[in-house]
Amino acid sequence: MTAPTGRRERKKAATRQKIADTALRLFLDRGYDAVGIRDVAAEADVAVTTLFSHFASKEALVFEQDQTFEQGLVRAVTDRAPHESVVPALRREIHALVRHCAADSADPVWRMIATSPALREYEESMRLRHAESLAAALAADPELPQTATACRAIARFAVDAYSLAREAADPQAAVDEIFHMIEAAWEAAAPPRRG
Repeated sequence: MTAPTGRRERKKAATRQKIADTALRLFLDRGYDAVGIRDVAAEADVAVTTLFSHFASKEALVFEQDQTFEQGLVRAVTDRAPHESVVPALRREIHALVRHCAADSADPVWRMIATSPALREYEESMRLRHAESLAAALAADPELPQTATACRAIARFAVDAYSLAREAADPQAAVDEIFHMIEAAWEAAAPPRRG
């Protein structure tokens, strides 16, 4: 997400971040299920309606960078250098996501997610949405001749690479291993060149 430029946008972004930070602190201190939306709003000193203007659900508070991650995946395709292959661009983005989410400071959050069916379900739906956005970006690129099905499959593989690598003993090596397979699949899905 780009940095807000106007005073109003900066204030709105600061309020959103304050709500997210407050929610995460409360969830980690008291337990996700023990904290309600009203608790978060009161602690953040905002109205419940203000909280919902920034976050659609309680689960969204935990995944507050959801939109930023999704936009990053799409930009890996749309903003890559001219004539750069799409797979290395996606690999770089997944490496960045894994570095962020596999940091030691993220461990308590992932433990909380693992113990909550609602959060696990939300994360799964989020990953599917990210994969669909990425697939749409791949399919819309005129330089990428793969079919819509191939674009959807590669997008799912890339998003799942993040999830698998995050849980690996060596997350960065896992990304490289998975992307070696993704690259082979992407090349295999390309239509034959006419000579």
